[in-house]
Amino acid sequence: MNDEDARYEETRYEAVRSRDARFDGEFFFAVRTTGIYCRPSCPAVTPKQRNVRFYATAAAAQGSGFRACRRCRPDAVPGSAAWNVRADVVGRAMRLIGDGVVDREGVGGLAARLGYSTRQVQRQLTAEVGAGPVALARAQRAHTARILLQTTELPVTQIAFAAGFASVRQFNETIRAVYASTPSELRAAAPRTGPAARSAATPGAGVPLRLAYRGPYQSAAVFDLLAGEAVPGVEAVVGSRGSRTYRRTLRLPYGTGIVAVEERPGTGAGRHRAGGTSRTAPTADPADAAHLGGWLDARLHLTDLRDLTTAVQRLRRLFDLDADPYAVDERLGADARLGPLVAARPGLRSPGAADPDEPAVRALVGAAQAERLVLRYGKALDAPCGTLTHLFPEAAVLAEAEPDGPLGALTAALADGTLRLDPGADREEARAVLLALPGIDEGTAAVIRTRALGDPDVAPPGADAPDTWRPWRSYAVQHLRVAGEL
Repeated sequence: MNDEDARYEETRYEAVRSRDARFDGEFFFAVRTTGIYCRPSCPAVTPKQRNVRFYATAAAAQGSGFRACRRCRPDAVPGSAAWNVRADVVGRAMRLIGDGVVDREGVGGLAARLGYSTRQVQRQLTAEVGAGPVALARAQRAHTARILLQTTELPVTQIAFAAGFASVRQFNETIRAVYASTPSELRAAAPRTGPAARSAATPGAGVPLRLAYRGPYQSAAVFDLLAGEAVPGVEAVVGSRGSRTYRRTLRLPYGTGIVAVEERPGTGAGRHRAGGTSRTAPTADPADAAHLGGWLDARLHLTDLRDLTTAVQRLRRLFDLDADPYAVDERLGADARLGPLVAARPGLRSPGAADPDEPAVRALVGAAQAERLVLRYGKALDAPCGTLTHLFPEAAVLAEAEPDGPLGALTAALADGTLRLDPGADREEARAVLLALPGIDEGTAAVIRTRALGDPDVAPPGADAPDTWRPWRSYAVQHLRVAGEL
């Protein structure tokens, strides 16, 4: 181990020793003497440094034979912000795996979307995160299965296939390997009280979730934005400020869904820790997450439970729950212009999208036209839920129905794959394609990159956005907008 690696290991161990929740999801540590892996903030007795090994992902720890800690539940942490920031093949691959591409299309499908061979993808992921795509997808399936076991009364066999396992035997073996429990034991260990109790989680009532995030979270600003741009029929925000509910329809690979996400009062107050280790640096769970930054309560109604993992990841992108507010606020808070804004709203997020094609169309046509398109071309739900009646129309449907003008050009490019806005899309390539389409200027392209692609480093054209704001210029823009300066 060279000096740089030794310092890195020392920094990580200091985070474990101080139980620093800011690093939860950024790395995991395993203890050789117990065979257990944990999140950095695990409240258990700190192990001796010589017995600790560090891993970039839970899958890597599992691949080395370690089991998940039952006390800190390391699979319930927010995802690493690095995968949303990085635009290289590893970052793109991690986003696609999170969206369930490996389960649906296999490793070959993942590689094809990335434009690499399966061997190259396997090699790069293993080198960077310590696990290949199959292992990463397996860890994600195990987490989905645990959620279903502990929040629903569904039969174990149904849960196995809903979580993406090929057989009940594979499901049982994975649960034993990851959690050192049988599925029945894992179900019996579920909390019996609180909003996630199984008694309130019948299939008809949907799947209750806690969508964890790290650090402070300005929920009011996110819900204000979603309320201001909600498209009737597809979205609705109800309730008074501070206790609102955001509801929307979801188009998913195997079916449709309806989700309700609650605004948690007080989540904007922030929980920045003084001291500790300085920063330079599927995830929904019904369990207690008090030692994280917090969580948003949600409830998902799905026509096909195989969509659970994908739906959760898309909600995480919409609400920007995997962001690292410590790194963002540290960089932007040092700026003379942004410093007071960051101090006033620590943890301000840059929301993404639940369906990447949707914000592209909405950015181009505006709110009124988007509502017209929903009513005319959106697929009606088989069972409307209050004011939620439609899915946002698919690009292929719009391209055929209204082929002329900028809308036709945009939707045709989305439908035939010329323009890709999925989690694994190349952001710079997408920008070039967007700017080549009629009716899309730099401003519209910037909005699409920020919302559809979740790009954290987009500056509005013509605005004074210095390089010192990088790689968080999208967050800087949000601060300026919320403060009324843009």
